[in-house]
Amino acid sequence: MFRTLVTAFLCATALSAQGAVDPALVRRLAAEDSTEKVAAIRAIAQAADADAARILKAMAEDSLFLAGESVVVIEGEKALDATTGKEVSLPENPEAITVNNRLRGELANALAALKLFDADPAVRSASARKLQSSPDVAMAPLLARALEQESDPEIKALLADAHAQASLKDTNPQVRLMAVQTLAGSSSPAVKSLLLPLTDKASEAEDSVRYAAIEAVKAIERRLAWGDTLASIFSGLSLGSILLLAALGLAITYGVMGVINMAHGELLMIGAYSAYGMQSLFRAYAPEYVDWYLPAAVPVAFFAAAAVGVVMERTVIRWLYGRTLETLLATWGLSLILIQAARVLFGAQNVEVANPSWMSGGIALLPNLLLPWNRIIIVGFALFVLFLVWVLMNRTRLGMFVRAVTQNRPMAACVGVPTARIDTLAFALGAGIAGLGGVALSQISNVGPDMGQGYIVDSFMVVVVGGVGQLAGAVWAALGLGIFSKVLEGWAGAVIAKILVLVAIIVFIQKRPQGIFALKGRFVE
Repeated sequence: MFRTLVTAFLCATALSAQGAVDPALVRRLAAEDSTEKVAAIRAIAQAADADAARILKAMAEDSLFLAGESVVVIEGEKALDATTGKEVSLPENPEAITVNNRLRGELANALAALKLFDADPAVRSASARKLQSSPDVAMAPLLARALEQESDPEIKALLADAHAQASLKDTNPQVRLMAVQTLAGSSSPAVKSLLLPLTDKASEAEDSVRYAAIEAVKAIERRLAWGDTLASIFSGLSLGSILLLAALGLAITYGVMGVINMAHGELLMIGAYSAYGMQSLFRAYAPEYVDWYLPAAVPVAFFAAAAVGVVMERTVIRWLYGRTLETLLATWGLSLILIQAARVLFGAQNVEVANPSWMSGGIALLPNLLLPWNRIIIVGFALFVLFLVWVLMNRTRLGMFVRAVTQNRPMAACVGVPTARIDTLAFALGAGIAGLGGVALSQISNVGPDMGQGYIVDSFMVVVVGGVGQLAGAVWAALGLGIFSKVLEGWAGAVIAKILVLVAIIVFIQKRPQGIFALKGRFVE
Protein backbone atom coordinates (compact mmCIF):
# COMPACT_ATOMS: atom_id res chain seq x y z
CA MET A 1 0.00 0.00 0.00
CA PHE A 2 2.78 2.37 1.02
CA ARG A 3 4.63 1.54 -2.21
CA THR A 4 1.52 2.27 -4.27
CA LEU A 5 1.00 5.61 -2.57
CA VAL A 6 4.62 6.55 -3.13
CA THR A 7 4.39 5.54 -6.79
CA ALA A 8 1.17 7.54 -7.21
CA PHE A 9 2.78 10.56 -5.57
CA LEU A 10 5.85 10.34 -7.79
CA CYS A 11 3.73 9.93 -10.92
CA ALA A 12 1.51 12.87 -9.95
CA THR A 13 4.58 14.98 -9.28
CA ALA A 14 6.10 14.01 -12.59
CA LEU A 15 2.91 14.64 -14.50
CA SER A 16 2.24 18.00 -12.93
CA ALA A 17 5.75 19.02 -13.85
CA GLN A 18 4.89 18.70 -17.53
CA GLY A 19 2.39 21.59 -17.48
CA ALA A 20 -0.83 22.09 -19.45
CA VAL A 21 -1.21 21.16 -23.12
CA ASP A 22 -0.53 23.99 -25.59
CA PRO A 23 -3.91 25.23 -27.05
CA ALA A 24 -2.27 25.67 -30.46
CA LEU A 25 -1.29 22.02 -30.39
CA VAL A 26 -4.86 20.99 -29.58
CA ARG A 27 -6.09 23.15 -32.46
CA ARG A 28 -3.91 21.10 -34.84
CA LEU A 29 -6.07 18.07 -34.08
CA ALA A 30 -8.70 19.70 -36.33
CA ALA A 31 -6.31 19.99 -39.29
CA GLU A 32 -7.39 18.69 -42.69
CA ASP A 33 -4.22 16.65 -43.20
CA SER A 34 -4.06 13.33 -41.31
CA THR A 35 -0.26 13.59 -41.10
CA GLU A 36 -0.54 16.85 -39.20
CA LYS A 37 -3.14 15.30 -36.91
CA VAL A 38 -0.80 12.38 -36.22
CA ALA A 39 2.00 14.79 -35.37
CA ALA A 40 -0.32 16.66 -33.00
CA ILE A 41 -1.41 13.43 -31.29
CA ARG A 42 2.21 12.40 -30.76
CA ALA A 43 3.14 15.84 -29.45
CA ILE A 44 0.21 15.91 -27.01
CA ALA A 45 1.07 12.40 -25.80
CA GLN A 46 4.55 13.65 -24.86
CA ALA A 47 2.92 15.82 -22.17
CA ALA A 48 1.99 12.59 -20.37
CA ASP A 49 -0.51 14.27 -18.06
CA ALA A 50 -4.21 14.04 -17.26
CA ASP A 51 -5.12 16.81 -19.74
CA ALA A 52 -3.41 14.96 -22.59
CA ALA A 53 -5.19 11.73 -21.68
CA ARG A 54 -8.56 13.53 -21.51
CA ILE A 55 -8.12 15.19 -24.92
CA LEU A 56 -6.93 12.08 -26.71
CA LYS A 57 -9.63 9.93 -25.13
CA ALA A 58 -12.30 12.40 -26.25
CA MET A 59 -10.90 12.30 -29.79
CA ALA A 60 -10.87 8.49 -29.79
CA GLU A 61 -14.52 8.51 -28.64
CA ASP A 62 -15.54 11.02 -31.37
CA SER A 63 -16.46 13.62 -28.70
CA LEU A 64 -14.01 16.28 -29.92
CA PHE A 65 -15.48 19.18 -31.92
CA LEU A 66 -14.22 22.37 -33.50
CA ALA A 67 -16.21 25.49 -32.47
CA GLY A 68 -14.77 28.50 -34.28
CA GLU A 69 -11.13 28.67 -33.21
CA SER A 70 -11.69 26.58 -30.09
CA VAL A 71 -11.70 22.84 -29.63
CA VAL A 72 -14.37 21.56 -27.27
CA VAL A 73 -15.46 18.24 -25.83
CA ILE A 74 -19.21 17.72 -26.09
CA GLU A 75 -20.78 15.19 -23.72
CA GLY A 76 -24.57 15.21 -24.09
CA GLU A 77 -25.83 18.71 -23.30
CA LYS A 78 -22.54 19.79 -21.76
CA ALA A 79 -19.49 21.29 -23.47
CA LEU A 80 -15.97 21.50 -22.04
CA ASP A 81 -12.97 23.42 -23.24
CA ALA A 82 -10.61 20.73 -24.53
CA THR A 83 -7.46 22.44 -23.23
CA THR A 84 -8.55 23.50 -19.73
CA GLY A 85 -11.40 21.07 -19.09
CA LYS A 86 -13.63 23.94 -17.89
CA GLU A 87 -17.29 24.02 -18.84
CA VAL A 88 -18.21 26.44 -21.64
CA SER A 89 -21.44 27.31 -23.42
CA LEU A 90 -22.67 24.74 -25.90
CA PRO A 91 -21.69 25.89 -29.44
CA GLU A 92 -24.49 26.19 -32.01
CA ASN A 93 -22.88 24.52 -35.00
CA PRO A 94 -19.86 22.51 -33.85
CA GLU A 95 -17.82 20.73 -36.50
CA ALA A 96 -16.90 17.13 -35.68
CA ILE A 97 -13.18 16.30 -35.83
CA THR A 98 -13.03 13.19 -38.00
CA VAL A 99 -10.92 10.18 -37.07
CA ASN A 100 -9.88 7.58 -39.65
CA ASN A 101 -8.34 4.14 -39.04
CA ARG A 102 -4.80 5.51 -39.14
CA LEU A 103 -5.63 8.08 -36.47
CA ARG A 104 -7.42 5.48 -34.33
CA GLY A 105 -4.25 3.40 -34.30
CA GLU A 106 -2.20 6.42 -33.26
CA LEU A 107 -4.71 7.30 -30.55
CA ALA A 108 -4.69 3.74 -29.20
CA ASN A 109 -0.88 3.79 -28.96
CA ALA A 110 -0.86 7.24 -27.40
CA LEU A 111 -3.48 6.32 -24.79
CA ALA A 112 -1.59 3.11 -24.00
CA ALA A 113 1.62 5.10 -23.59
CA LEU A 114 -0.09 7.52 -21.18
CA LYS A 115 -1.11 4.57 -19.01
CA LEU A 116 2.59 3.89 -18.41
CA PHE A 117 2.36 6.53 -15.68
CA ASP A 118 -0.67 5.02 -13.96
CA ALA A 119 -0.38 4.27 -10.23
CA ASP A 120 -1.61 0.70 -10.73
CA PRO A 121 1.28 -1.66 -11.71
CA ALA A 122 -1.15 -3.93 -13.56
CA VAL A 123 -2.23 -1.04 -15.80
CA ARG A 124 1.38 -0.06 -16.46
CA SER A 125 2.31 -3.67 -17.25
CA ALA A 126 -0.60 -4.09 -19.68
CA SER A 127 0.30 -0.80 -21.35
CA ALA A 128 3.97 -1.80 -21.74
CA ARG A 129 2.96 -5.15 -23.27
CA LYS A 130 0.60 -3.44 -25.71
CA LEU A 131 3.26 -0.97 -26.86
CA GLN A 132 5.62 -3.85 -27.64
CA SER A 133 3.33 -4.96 -30.44
CA SER A 134 3.49 -1.63 -32.28
CA PRO A 135 6.57 0.36 -31.30
CA ASP A 136 7.13 3.73 -32.95
CA VAL A 137 10.13 6.00 -32.86
CA ALA A 138 7.89 8.91 -31.81
CA MET A 139 7.10 7.05 -28.58
CA ALA A 140 10.77 6.62 -27.66
CA PRO A 141 11.06 9.79 -25.49
CA LEU A 142 7.87 8.92 -23.62
CA LEU A 143 9.05 5.35 -23.08
CA ALA A 144 12.43 6.61 -21.88
CA ARG A 145 10.71 8.85 -19.34
CA ALA A 146 8.48 5.99 -18.16
CA LEU A 147 11.53 3.71 -17.97
CA GLU A 148 13.34 6.22 -15.80
CA GLN A 149 10.45 6.45 -13.35
CA GLU A 150 9.53 2.76 -13.25
CA SER A 151 10.55 0.80 -10.15
CA ASP A 152 8.93 -2.59 -10.84
CA PRO A 153 11.68 -4.87 -12.34
CA GLU A 154 9.25 -6.81 -14.56
CA ILE A 155 7.62 -3.70 -16.01
CA LYS A 156 11.04 -2.07 -16.31
CA ALA A 157 12.21 -4.98 -18.49
CA LEU A 158 9.11 -4.63 -20.69
CA LEU A 159 9.69 -0.90 -21.03
CA ALA A 160 13.36 -1.40 -21.88
CA ASP A 161 12.35 -3.82 -24.62
CA ALA A 162 9.66 -1.46 -25.97
CA HIS A 163 12.03 1.51 -25.85
CA ALA A 164 14.69 -0.43 -27.74
CA GLN A 165 12.18 -1.46 -30.40
CA ALA A 166 11.00 2.13 -30.77
CA SER A 167 14.62 3.32 -31.05
CA LEU A 168 15.49 1.04 -33.98
CA LYS A 169 14.40 3.77 -36.41
CA ASP A 170 16.23 6.58 -34.66
CA THR A 171 18.40 8.74 -36.90
CA ASN A 172 21.40 8.43 -34.55
CA PRO A 173 23.44 5.25 -35.32
CA GLN A 174 24.62 5.01 -31.71
CA VAL A 175 21.02 4.93 -30.48
CA ARG A 176 20.18 2.22 -33.02
CA LEU A 177 23.27 0.24 -31.99
CA MET A 178 22.28 0.37 -28.30
CA ALA A 179 18.75 -0.70 -29.22
CA VAL A 180 20.04 -3.69 -31.21
CA GLN A 181 22.34 -4.71 -28.35
CA THR A 182 19.41 -4.51 -25.92
CA LEU A 183 17.18 -6.61 -28.16
CA ALA A 184 19.88 -9.24 -28.72
CA GLY A 185 18.83 -10.88 -25.47
CA SER A 186 15.24 -11.33 -26.63
CA SER A 187 13.68 -14.67 -27.63
CA SER A 188 10.71 -13.22 -29.46
CA PRO A 189 9.95 -13.94 -33.15
CA ALA A 190 8.49 -10.41 -33.40
CA VAL A 191 11.81 -8.89 -32.32
CA LYS A 192 13.62 -11.02 -34.87
CA SER A 193 11.30 -9.63 -37.57
CA LEU A 194 12.14 -6.10 -36.45
CA LEU A 195 15.89 -6.75 -36.61
CA LEU A 196 15.93 -8.56 -39.96
CA PRO A 197 15.70 -5.35 -42.09
CA LEU A 198 18.76 -3.99 -40.26
CA THR A 199 20.85 -6.93 -41.52
CA ASP A 200 20.49 -5.63 -45.09
CA LYS A 201 22.91 -2.95 -46.27
CA ALA A 202 20.12 -1.35 -48.31
CA SER A 203 18.19 -0.67 -45.10
CA GLU A 204 21.06 -0.04 -42.66
CA ALA A 205 24.11 1.86 -43.90
CA GLU A 206 26.02 1.84 -40.61
CA ASP A 207 28.28 -1.23 -40.50
CA SER A 208 28.43 -1.49 -36.71
CA VAL A 209 24.63 -1.51 -36.43
CA ARG A 210 24.27 -4.01 -39.27
CA TYR A 211 26.84 -6.44 -37.85
CA ALA A 212 25.27 -6.18 -34.40
CA ALA A 213 21.86 -6.90 -35.94
CA ILE A 214 23.22 -9.97 -37.74
CA GLU A 215 24.66 -11.34 -34.49
CA ALA A 216 21.45 -10.52 -32.61
CA VAL A 217 19.30 -12.33 -35.19
CA LYS A 218 21.56 -15.41 -34.97
CA ALA A 219 21.31 -15.40 -31.17
CA ILE A 220 17.51 -15.09 -31.29
CA GLU A 221 17.29 -17.90 -33.88
CA ARG A 222 19.30 -20.19 -31.60
CA ARG A 223 16.95 -19.53 -28.70
CA LEU A 224 13.89 -19.95 -30.94
CA ALA A 225 15.28 -23.30 -32.15
CA TRP A 226 15.55 -24.44 -28.54
CA GLY A 227 11.98 -23.32 -27.94
CA ASP A 228 10.75 -25.21 -31.01
CA THR A 229 12.61 -28.36 -29.95
CA LEU A 230 11.21 -28.21 -26.42
CA ALA A 231 7.73 -27.59 -27.83
CA SER A 232 8.05 -30.69 -30.06
CA ILE A 233 9.24 -32.79 -27.12
CA PHE A 234 6.35 -31.64 -24.93
CA SER A 235 3.88 -32.23 -27.75
CA GLY A 236 5.36 -35.71 -28.21
CA LEU A 237 5.10 -36.31 -24.46
CA SER A 238 1.40 -35.45 -24.47
CA LEU A 239 0.83 -37.64 -27.55
CA GLY A 240 2.75 -40.44 -25.82
CA SER A 241 0.47 -40.05 -22.78
CA ILE A 242 -2.60 -40.55 -24.98
CA LEU A 243 -0.98 -43.57 -26.65
CA LEU A 244 -0.09 -44.94 -23.22
CA LEU A 245 -3.70 -44.68 -22.02
CA ALA A 246 -4.88 -46.29 -25.26
CA ALA A 247 -2.29 -49.09 -25.10
CA LEU A 248 -2.37 -49.91 -21.37
CA GLY A 249 -5.65 -51.76 -21.62
CA LEU A 250 -4.57 -53.45 -24.83
CA ALA A 251 -1.34 -54.57 -23.17
CA ILE A 252 -3.35 -56.26 -20.41
CA THR A 253 -5.90 -58.03 -22.64
CA TYR A 254 -3.39 -58.97 -25.32
CA GLY A 255 -0.88 -60.20 -22.76
CA VAL A 256 -3.33 -62.16 -20.60
CA MET A 257 -5.70 -63.56 -23.20
CA GLY A 258 -3.86 -63.22 -26.49
CA VAL A 259 -6.89 -61.45 -27.97
CA ILE A 260 -6.23 -59.08 -30.87
CA ASN A 261 -9.03 -56.71 -29.96
CA MET A 262 -9.78 -54.61 -33.04
CA ALA A 263 -12.64 -52.94 -31.11
CA HIS A 264 -10.23 -51.37 -28.61
CA GLY A 265 -10.42 -48.01 -30.40
CA GLU A 266 -14.22 -48.04 -29.99
CA LEU A 267 -13.74 -48.48 -26.23
CA LEU A 268 -11.83 -45.18 -26.38
CA MET A 269 -14.82 -43.74 -28.21
CA ILE A 270 -17.18 -44.90 -25.42
CA GLY A 271 -15.03 -43.07 -22.87
CA ALA A 272 -15.09 -39.89 -24.96
CA TYR A 273 -18.88 -40.05 -25.39
CA SER A 274 -19.19 -40.59 -21.64
CA ALA A 275 -17.43 -37.23 -21.16
CA TYR A 276 -19.84 -35.69 -23.66
CA GLY A 277 -22.82 -37.21 -21.83
CA MET A 278 -21.67 -35.89 -18.44
CA GLN A 279 -21.05 -32.47 -19.94
CA SER A 280 -24.64 -32.45 -21.32
CA LEU A 281 -26.08 -33.52 -17.95
CA PHE A 282 -24.18 -30.81 -16.07
CA ARG A 283 -25.26 -28.16 -18.59
CA ALA A 284 -28.89 -29.22 -18.29
CA TYR A 285 -29.23 -29.79 -14.54
CA ALA A 286 -26.27 -28.10 -12.81
CA PRO A 287 -24.91 -25.36 -15.11
CA GLU A 288 -23.20 -23.60 -12.20
CA TYR A 289 -21.00 -26.68 -11.72
CA VAL A 290 -20.37 -27.42 -15.40
CA ASP A 291 -16.61 -26.99 -14.93
CA TRP A 292 -16.63 -30.15 -12.79
CA TYR A 293 -18.19 -32.43 -15.38
CA LEU A 294 -14.79 -33.86 -16.25
CA PRO A 295 -13.94 -35.38 -12.82
CA ALA A 296 -17.46 -36.85 -12.77
CA ALA A 297 -16.91 -38.30 -16.25
CA VAL A 298 -13.81 -40.30 -15.21
CA PRO A 299 -15.59 -43.07 -13.21
CA VAL A 300 -18.55 -43.03 -15.62
CA ALA A 301 -16.24 -43.59 -18.60
CA PHE A 302 -14.34 -46.36 -16.81
CA PHE A 303 -17.43 -48.34 -15.81
CA ALA A 304 -19.26 -47.75 -19.13
CA ALA A 305 -16.32 -49.04 -21.17
CA ALA A 306 -15.71 -51.88 -18.69
CA ALA A 307 -19.39 -52.94 -18.93
CA VAL A 308 -19.18 -53.02 -22.72
CA GLY A 309 -15.94 -55.00 -22.42
CA VAL A 310 -17.60 -57.57 -20.14
CA VAL A 311 -20.47 -57.98 -22.61
CA MET A 312 -17.99 -58.43 -25.48
CA GLU A 313 -15.96 -61.00 -23.56
CA ARG A 314 -18.96 -62.96 -22.25
CA THR A 315 -20.89 -63.08 -25.53
CA VAL A 316 -18.23 -63.37 -28.24
CA ILE A 317 -14.58 -63.45 -27.27
CA ARG A 318 -14.60 -66.24 -24.65
CA TRP A 319 -15.77 -68.71 -27.33
CA LEU A 320 -12.79 -67.87 -29.54
CA TYR A 321 -9.82 -68.19 -27.17
CA GLY A 322 -6.82 -69.72 -28.91
CA ARG A 323 -8.18 -68.87 -32.37
CA THR A 324 -6.36 -65.64 -33.10
CA LEU A 325 -7.62 -64.94 -36.61
CA GLU A 326 -11.24 -65.62 -35.69
CA THR A 327 -10.86 -63.29 -32.68
CA LEU A 328 -9.45 -60.58 -34.92
CA LEU A 329 -12.38 -60.84 -37.34
CA ALA A 330 -14.97 -61.04 -34.56
CA THR A 331 -13.64 -57.97 -32.73
CA TRP A 332 -13.46 -56.09 -36.03
CA GLY A 333 -17.15 -56.87 -36.51
CA LEU A 334 -17.82 -55.68 -32.95
CA SER A 335 -16.02 -52.43 -33.70
CA LEU A 336 -18.34 -51.84 -36.70
CA ILE A 337 -21.37 -52.52 -34.51
CA LEU A 338 -20.17 -50.06 -31.85
CA ILE A 339 -19.46 -47.38 -34.47
CA GLN A 340 -22.94 -47.76 -35.94
CA ALA A 341 -24.49 -47.70 -32.46
CA ALA A 342 -22.71 -44.40 -31.76
CA ARG A 343 -24.03 -42.98 -35.04
CA VAL A 344 -27.58 -43.99 -34.12
CA LEU A 345 -27.35 -42.56 -30.59
CA PHE A 346 -25.34 -39.38 -31.17
CA GLY A 347 -25.44 -38.80 -34.95
CA ALA A 348 -22.72 -39.09 -37.57
CA GLN A 349 -21.28 -35.63 -36.88
CA ASN A 350 -18.67 -34.87 -34.25
CA VAL A 351 -20.00 -33.52 -30.95
CA GLU A 352 -18.50 -30.70 -28.89
CA VAL A 353 -16.69 -31.48 -25.65
CA ALA A 354 -15.37 -28.20 -24.24
CA ASN A 355 -12.42 -27.85 -21.92
CA PRO A 356 -13.36 -26.77 -18.37
CA SER A 357 -12.24 -23.23 -17.59
CA TRP A 358 -9.54 -24.54 -15.23
CA MET A 359 -7.94 -26.37 -18.18
CA SER A 360 -7.80 -23.28 -20.41
CA GLY A 361 -4.65 -21.26 -21.04
CA GLY A 362 -1.16 -22.49 -20.37
CA ILE A 363 2.31 -21.73 -19.08
CA ALA A 364 4.45 -19.53 -21.37
CA LEU A 365 8.05 -20.57 -20.76
CA LEU A 366 9.38 -18.84 -23.88
CA PRO A 367 7.78 -16.57 -26.51
CA ASN A 368 7.46 -19.60 -28.82
CA LEU A 369 6.91 -22.21 -26.10
CA LEU A 370 3.47 -22.42 -24.47
CA LEU A 371 2.55 -25.49 -22.42
CA PRO A 372 -1.28 -25.76 -22.55
CA TRP A 373 -2.95 -26.73 -19.27
CA ASN A 374 -5.13 -29.37 -20.96
CA ARG A 375 -2.07 -31.28 -22.19
CA ILE A 376 -0.21 -30.85 -18.89
CA ILE A 377 -3.21 -32.31 -17.04
CA ILE A 378 -3.46 -35.17 -19.55
CA VAL A 379 0.20 -36.07 -18.92
CA GLY A 380 -0.43 -36.01 -15.17
CA PHE A 381 -3.64 -38.04 -15.59
CA ALA A 382 -1.80 -40.68 -17.65
CA LEU A 383 0.86 -40.99 -14.94
CA PHE A 384 -1.88 -41.28 -12.29
CA VAL A 385 -3.65 -44.05 -14.23
CA LEU A 386 -0.32 -45.80 -14.78
CA PHE A 387 0.35 -45.70 -11.03
CA LEU A 388 -3.10 -47.17 -10.26
CA VAL A 389 -2.59 -49.97 -12.79
CA TRP A 390 0.84 -50.73 -11.32
CA VAL A 391 -0.64 -50.90 -7.80
CA LEU A 392 -3.49 -53.09 -9.07
CA MET A 393 -1.16 -55.48 -10.88
CA ASN A 394 1.54 -55.70 -8.19
CA ARG A 395 -0.18 -55.06 -4.86
CA THR A 396 -3.60 -56.73 -5.14
CA ARG A 397 -4.91 -60.30 -5.27
CA LEU A 398 -6.47 -59.66 -8.68
CA GLY A 399 -3.14 -58.46 -10.03
CA MET A 400 -1.38 -61.54 -8.68
CA PHE A 401 -3.93 -63.81 -10.37
CA VAL A 402 -3.59 -61.89 -13.64
CA ARG A 403 0.19 -62.26 -13.56
CA ALA A 404 -0.15 -65.95 -12.73
CA VAL A 405 -2.48 -66.55 -15.68
CA THR A 406 -0.19 -64.53 -17.95
CA GLN A 407 2.89 -66.57 -17.05
CA ASN A 408 1.39 -70.09 -16.91
CA ARG A 409 -2.32 -70.54 -17.37
CA PRO A 410 -2.50 -74.34 -16.84
CA MET A 411 -0.44 -74.15 -13.65
CA ALA A 412 -2.54 -71.22 -12.38
CA ALA A 413 -5.71 -73.21 -13.04
CA CYS A 414 -4.22 -76.22 -11.24
CA VAL A 415 -3.63 -74.21 -8.05
CA GLY A 416 -7.18 -72.89 -8.01
CA VAL A 417 -7.02 -69.58 -9.88
CA PRO A 418 -10.40 -69.04 -11.62
CA THR A 419 -8.91 -68.37 -15.05
CA ALA A 420 -12.24 -67.76 -16.79
CA ARG A 421 -13.23 -65.11 -14.23
CA ILE A 422 -9.75 -63.59 -14.43
CA ASP A 423 -10.14 -63.36 -18.20
CA THR A 424 -13.39 -61.44 -17.79
CA LEU A 425 -12.02 -59.13 -15.10
CA ALA A 426 -8.81 -58.50 -17.07
CA PHE A 427 -10.80 -57.68 -20.21
CA ALA A 428 -13.07 -55.36 -18.21
CA LEU A 429 -10.02 -53.66 -16.68
CA GLY A 430 -8.42 -53.17 -20.11
CA ALA A 431 -11.67 -51.81 -21.53
CA GLY A 432 -12.11 -49.45 -18.56
CA ILE A 433 -8.60 -48.05 -18.98
CA ALA A 434 -9.39 -47.46 -22.66
CA GLY A 435 -12.46 -45.52 -21.50
CA LEU A 436 -10.21 -43.31 -19.36
CA GLY A 437 -8.05 -42.73 -22.44
CA GLY A 438 -11.19 -41.62 -24.28
CA VAL A 439 -11.91 -39.02 -21.59
CA ALA A 440 -8.40 -37.62 -22.00
CA LEU A 441 -8.71 -37.72 -25.79
CA SER A 442 -11.98 -35.77 -25.68
CA GLN A 443 -10.09 -32.74 -24.34
CA ILE A 444 -7.74 -32.40 -27.31
CA SER A 445 -9.52 -34.07 -30.23
CA ASN A 446 -12.87 -34.28 -31.96
CA VAL A 447 -15.39 -36.72 -30.49
CA GLY A 448 -17.16 -38.76 -33.14
CA PRO A 449 -18.07 -42.35 -34.07
CA ASP A 450 -14.81 -42.90 -36.02
CA MET A 451 -12.39 -41.35 -33.54
CA GLY A 452 -11.09 -44.71 -32.26
CA GLN A 453 -9.95 -45.85 -35.71
CA GLY A 454 -7.06 -43.39 -35.69
CA TYR A 455 -5.54 -44.84 -32.53
CA ILE A 456 -5.94 -48.60 -32.89
CA VAL A 457 -2.86 -49.04 -35.11
CA ASP A 458 -0.71 -46.83 -32.88
CA SER A 459 -1.92 -48.75 -29.82
CA PHE A 460 -0.86 -52.07 -31.32
CA MET A 461 2.50 -50.58 -32.29
CA VAL A 462 3.04 -49.51 -28.67
CA VAL A 463 2.16 -52.98 -27.39
CA VAL A 464 4.35 -54.80 -29.92
CA VAL A 465 7.35 -52.48 -29.50
CA GLY A 466 7.07 -52.44 -25.71
CA GLY A 467 6.63 -56.19 -25.35
CA VAL A 468 3.32 -57.99 -25.08
CA GLY A 469 1.82 -57.71 -21.58
CA GLN A 470 4.62 -55.48 -20.27
CA LEU A 471 3.48 -52.26 -18.59
CA ALA A 472 7.01 -50.86 -18.42
CA GLY A 473 7.50 -51.62 -22.10
CA ALA A 474 4.22 -49.88 -22.94
CA VAL A 475 5.36 -46.77 -21.08
CA TRP A 476 8.71 -46.55 -22.86
CA ALA A 477 7.23 -47.41 -26.25
CA ALA A 478 4.35 -44.90 -25.95
CA LEU A 479 6.55 -42.02 -24.84
CA GLY A 480 9.26 -42.93 -27.35
CA LEU A 481 6.85 -43.16 -30.28
CA GLY A 482 5.10 -39.94 -29.29
CA ILE A 483 8.27 -37.86 -28.95
CA PHE A 484 9.94 -39.49 -31.99
CA SER A 485 6.87 -38.79 -34.15
CA LYS A 486 6.53 -35.14 -33.11
CA VAL A 487 10.24 -34.36 -33.53
CA LEU A 488 10.19 -35.96 -37.00
CA GLU A 489 7.02 -34.06 -37.94
CA GLY A 490 8.79 -30.78 -37.30
CA TRP A 491 11.66 -31.87 -39.50
CA ALA A 492 10.03 -33.81 -42.38
CA GLY A 493 6.26 -33.28 -42.17
CA ALA A 494 3.48 -35.53 -40.82
CA VAL A 495 3.32 -38.07 -43.69
CA ILE A 496 7.08 -38.63 -43.99
CA ALA A 497 7.34 -38.80 -40.19
CA LYS A 498 4.70 -41.56 -40.09
CA ILE A 499 6.56 -43.53 -42.76
CA LEU A 500 9.89 -43.14 -40.95
CA VAL A 501 8.32 -44.28 -37.67
CA LEU A 502 6.87 -47.39 -39.34
CA VAL A 503 10.22 -48.20 -40.97
CA ALA A 504 11.99 -47.76 -37.64
CA ILE A 505 9.49 -50.09 -35.95
CA ILE A 506 9.90 -52.73 -38.65
CA VAL A 507 13.68 -52.62 -38.26
CA PHE A 508 13.36 -52.74 -34.49
CA ILE A 509 11.01 -55.76 -34.56
CA GLN A 510 13.40 -57.54 -36.93
CA LYS A 511 16.22 -57.08 -34.48
CA ARG A 512 14.18 -57.65 -31.32
CA PRO A 513 10.96 -59.59 -32.00
CA GLN A 514 10.03 -59.70 -28.31
CA GLY A 515 9.96 -55.92 -28.02
CA ILE A 516 11.79 -53.74 -25.53
CA PHE A 517 11.10 -56.23 -22.75
CA ALA A 518 11.03 -60.04 -23.03
CA LEU A 519 7.77 -61.54 -24.25
CA LYS A 520 5.86 -63.48 -21.60
CA GLY A 521 2.44 -65.06 -21.50
CA ARG A 522 0.37 -67.39 -23.57
CA PHE A 523 2.11 -66.49 -26.84
CA VAL A 524 5.34 -67.99 -25.52
CA GLU A 525 3.59 -71.28 -25.34
